Amino acid sequence: MQITSAVVGGLSLGLFMAISVGPTLFAIIRYSLNHSYKAGVAFVLGVSFSDIMYVTIANMATPWLQWFHQYARTLSYLAAAALMIAGAVGLLKKYKPQRPSTKKVTINKSEYFKIWGSGFLLNTLNPALILQWILAATATAAEVGFYRFIFFGCCLGLVLGVDLLKVILADSIRRKLTLRKIMYLHKFSSLCLLVFGVAILILTILNIELKNPAERKSSYNHYRYTEILKIAKA
Repeated sequence: MQITSAVVGGLSLGLFMAISVGPTLFAIIRYSLNHSYKAGVAFVLGVSFSDIMYVTIANMATPWLQWFHQYARTLSYLAAAALMIAGAVGLLKKYKPQRPSTKKVTINKSEYFKIWGSGFLLNTLNPALILQWILAATATAAEVGFYRFIFFGCCLGLVLGVDLLKVILADSIRRKLTLRKIMYLHKFSSLCLLVFGVAILILTILNIELKNPAERKSSYNHYRYTEILKIAKA
């Protein structure tokens, strides 16, 4: 029964995180459109590695994760700057779309590593993600280690699976698009990254939900995660 509870709770949290619309989604689309599905997979693996790192810290060294949370404001500025730069470059740079060919796309290992690193950094510098993992770790703190292993394993597995599905869909859609539509999608995804960056910057400057991550919101989110676990155990 406890295993079933952990699986259901982990999948519920994973589904919530996987369907959340954020800058990662549009970055996946960009890499899949600009290169190939392999580039999208490299980006997703970087994101997944960041998630695994945070889950490990949350369960083995919670004070470190809280330390990251204390510097959420600085991380927010860094994330905003990275997103705005990436979005602005994508909008201003002259983009010449190329129709996908059946030939094998060659990207050297260093390029794949850069793409992996961009996924890792984009996810790591997301202050909202830090808060989510803190709340999830707090909600499962009273459970045994095996329960937490199953819970977070199911959560991370589902998130990774959905992200890989996004890459496959983006690549298949890419092959059916006209050159003009590919260009529009590229510009739109760049605009979304820029908008997310500006939004994070404004929220940080106005000190909204960052200085005191709103005890009200923290309590509400903690209650939400706790309720998910209760439903799973029922």
